[in-house]
Amino acid sequence: MKVVIEFYRTRVADDAHAVVGRETVDAADRDAAIEIARHLARTLNMPQWPDAVAIADADGTTIYSSIIAAPT
Repeated sequence: MKVVIEFYRTRVADDAHAVVGRETVDAADRDAAIEIARHLARTLNMPQWPDAVAIADADGTTIYSSIIAAPT
């Protein structure tokens, strides 16, 4: 299935979201899409480290979202 993975920063003051990275990928299922997102979070060249990730299906329906831990 084709999914869109968005990485974003969240501003605490008003919960505004700024997308810092977006990739469209093919994944076998939801779990595979999550694994791809975890890999991309570590390897994708983004202007800032993202706070969170959201994965949407081809229709734009969010199928997963989560906070991303800062790198150690």
